[in-house]
Amino acid sequence: MVIRRATNTCATFVIVAFTVLAGAGGASSAVPSPIDPAMLPEDGPPVPPHPTEQRTLCVPAVAGGDGADIPRSQQDLGFDSVWPITRGAGQRIAVIDTGVSRHPRLPALEGGGDYVGTSDGTDDCDSHGTVVAGLIAAQQVEGSGFTGAAPDAQIISIRQSSAAFSVTGQREDPAVAENSSGYGNVDTMASAVRHAADMGASVINISEVACKPAGDGINDQRLGAAIEYATIAKNVVVVAAAGNVGSGGCKNQNPPPDPLAPLADPWDSVVTIASPAWYDDYVLTVGSVDPTGAASSFSLGGPWVDVAAPGTGITSLHPASPGLTNGVYGPDGAVQSFNGTSFAAPYVAATAALVRSVHPELTALEVMRRIEATAHAPAQGWNPYVGHGVIDPLAAVTGESAPGEPVQVHHQSVSIDPLPTPPTPDNRSRDAALVGAGTVGTLALLTLLASMPLRRVIRRHLPERRNIDL
Repeated sequence: MVIRRATNTCATFVIVAFTVLAGAGGASSAVPSPIDPAMLPEDGPPVPPHPTEQRTLCVPAVAGGDGADIPRSQQDLGFDSVWPITRGAGQRIAVIDTGVSRHPRLPALEGGGDYVGTSDGTDDCDSHGTVVAGLIAAQQVEGSGFTGAAPDAQIISIRQSSAAFSVTGQREDPAVAENSSGYGNVDTMASAVRHAADMGASVINISEVACKPAGDGINDQRLGAAIEYATIAKNVVVVAAAGNVGSGGCKNQNPPPDPLAPLADPWDSVVTIASPAWYDDYVLTVGSVDPTGAASSFSLGGPWVDVAAPGTGITSLHPASPGLTNGVYGPDGAVQSFNGTSFAAPYVAATAALVRSVHPELTALEVMRRIEATAHAPAQGWNPYVGHGVIDPLAAVTGESAPGEPVQVHHQSVSIDPLPTPPTPDNRSRDAALVGAGTVGTLALLTLLASMPLRRVIRRHLPERRNIDL
């Protein structure tokens, strides 16, 4: 169970597990509660809020993915076309996750702290955070086709969750088994976001999500306050995974728009809420697409989804060796690949870092709008599963715009001049004819009306005859 969740989720199992400890309620059924800055957690050295212990073995990652072949997702997004312009130097990207193991291809990894155990954030028992970090900033190595999307950026690792840990002495209750495995909640995430922002991160990647059925509420006001603080007060681009249907509390997919009610508010039809993804004003939320470009079947939709990126068949850094991994061993010994919106979000976080390295004048919100504006939009322009579409890193970096203005992307489409305005037609002859015809018609009508009383008088004075028409 732990292994399945580690490979197939964006750590929803951990976050949802401890929403019970955080409490229930506090938000409306469809939208987050208004953000209260007073709920912002204080910053301080990261420590677990409860005594913890490791309860299960660490998730074993399989060695795989080495070689000269470029992973499909890396090819599809074309990050190599951006690298002659920027490779993300100077950007510090905080990965709030299960920790990031030290790896030769992350030489500048910085430990940001640990809300699960006693490490500095560079222990990864779940084979999740290391994979996420590698997708963002793994350096190039000769002979390897795999490279992080922003290989010159620096990773700050903050361990916020782990499926292998739990509160010391806690024992599983069969009635609530799914809510009692793992450690991490929306409160520890809030503290991690605040801490990352105060450490000077320019981008924060959160490949974790807490889901609840709409109507149950989720006590995430501290997280909402931390997200707003990071985005507005500290000018950090916050990127979050949308969540995976079937994982943790993300049990039911949110419905598509009703074609019979095109103007309906999509928030009114939400059946599953997801945090921090649903803080749409301050978070760039990422869905997953498969190799065909279609929304992945597992990707949780919602009115808060902004963009999408590949999230299947992922290759990245191995958490316990100098090489790469493309999956973990399942309970039956079979290899399970890395699939999930967890692994789509890092591509967007890396894109944000690339944009910020070239356009330091842009605010966090402007960077978010830029990435949305340059994405490959679906036919509807936006939908709840891929948002504004699959990201285009080159377009996001090279599009031209002034701060606060829509991005003009010159290389994505050919500009054509508008059709010339036709000359004003000379309608004088037509108008004269219409006036003449109208005058004649009016006179005829008046003549007819004037004759009607006379006709009635004549009829009264004539002798009655048949077959006489006047």
